[in-house]
Amino acid sequence: MPTIKFLTLGCKVNQYDTQSIRERFLEHGFKEELRASRKAGTYLINTCTVTANADHKSRLAIRRCINENPKAKIIVTGCLVKNESRQLAKIKGISLIVEKSFFAEGISNFQSHTRAFLKIQDGCDNSCAYCKVPLARGRSRSRPLAEIIKEARRLAKNGFKEIVLTGICLGAYGRDLKPKRGLVEAIAALEKIGGILRIRLSSIEAGDVSEALINKIAASKKLCRHLHIPMQSGDDEILKKMRRRYTRGYYLKLIKKLKQKIPGLSLTTDCLVGFPGEAERHFGNTLKLIKRVTPLKVHIFPYSRRAGTFAAANLCGEISPLIIKKRINRLKSCAELCAKDYKKSFLGARLPVLFEGESKEIKGHWEGYSDNYIRVWLKSRRSLKNKLVFVRLKGISGDCMLDKIPGRCYK
Repeated sequence: MPTIKFLTLGCKVNQYDTQSIRERFLEHGFKEELRASRKAGTYLINTCTVTANADHKSRLAIRRCINENPKAKIIVTGCLVKNESRQLAKIKGISLIVEKSFFAEGISNFQSHTRAFLKIQDGCDNSCAYCKVPLARGRSRSRPLAEIIKEARRLAKNGFKEIVLTGICLGAYGRDLKPKRGLVEAIAALEKIGGILRIRLSSIEAGDVSEALINKIAASKKLCRHLHIPMQSGDDEILKKMRRRYTRGYYLKLIKKLKQKIPGLSLTTDCLVGFPGEAERHFGNTLKLIKRVTPLKVHIFPYSRRAGTFAAANLCGEISPLIIKKRINRLKSCAELCAKDYKKSFLGARLPVLFEGESKEIKGHWEGYSDNYIRVWLKSRRSLKNKLVFVRLKGISGDCMLDKIPGRCYK
C-alpha cells in the first residue's frame, strides 16, 4: 500500500484544503504515514505565502521532505505555488507542482481535530497594500449553500460537535452567488443541523460585521461568542496607507457595540508592525487602541515587503528590523496584559467547554475551549475528548484557565 505524509503551512483555509486533498488520496488507496520516524513514498506540502517568513518556512518544509526520502514523490501546492511556480520548479526533487484550488470536493472528517473547519468562501477583493494573498487566491468566490449544508451534515454524522466557518474573506460570503446569499443566512441554515452544538467564525473584516450578524450572535444558542476582527493598525494615517477600509474610530465604535450587545464576547485580532512610514506616534496609537479593545489574543506580524503588492511598488520609508523587533515585544507585553484582564473577568464563572484532548503541559488534565475561546484545563481521570462539559473557572495559569473540580458532562 503506498504511503503519504501531509505538511500544511498557514491558515485554516489551507488546513481545510489539505484535508480535502487527504481524503482524495485515501480514497485512492494511499495510507497516511503519521509516524515521524518513518519515511513515506509520497509527500504533499501545502504552502503559504502570507509573509516572507511563510515563504521561507514553505521552502524549508519542501527541502526537509526531499532530504527525508530522496526517492519519494514530492508534491507541492498552496499559495506559494501560485506566484513562485517557476522558482519552485528549479528545486531538484520536486515531482509535481499543483496550482488547483481544492474547493468543491468537500470533506467528511478532519485529521487530528475535534473542531472541523468548513471552507465556505475563497479569494479576496480587498487589495490591501501589503497583502499578497489575493494574487495567490484570486477574486472572492462563494460556495453554494446546499453544498455547505451537505458537508456540515457529514461532519456532524461523523461526530464533530463544533464547526469553524473559514474563508479568505469570510464576510464576503454569498455576494457573488445567484441569487445572492449572506453569511447570516448560511449560519441560520447550519444552526438547524442536529449534532452540531457550536458554530465558530474564523475571521471577519470590521466592515463585514453587520447589524444582522451582531443580532444573530446575540440571539443564537450555537454561534460562538468570539470574533476575530483584524485591526492591523490603530492609526488612521497608517490604515489609509494600508488601504484598509475603516478608521480607528469606526473600529472602536464597532467593538463597543459588540461588547454592549453580546455580554462575554471575546475578541481576537491581527496587528501588522513596521509598515512603511510607521513612526513612533503611529505605533503608539496602535498600543492605545489595543488597550481599549482588550482582546483575548493578538496575532502579531512584522511587515515584510511582498513583490507584486501596492506597498512594495509605491511606498518608501521602510522601518529597520531592530525597531520592528522592539515594537513587537512592546505590543506582545501589552497584549498579554489585555488577555489577563479579560480572563480575570471570568474568574468564578461557569462556562461550557468542548474538550479536545489531554493536555501536553499538565499531566492528568484535559484541554479545551469555551465558546468565547478561553483555553481551559480540567483535571479528570476519565476521557473528556470531544465532550462538552460545564466548568467553573477558578484560576489562571499562563494563557489557560483552570477548574480543579470536574464539571457535569451534558453532551
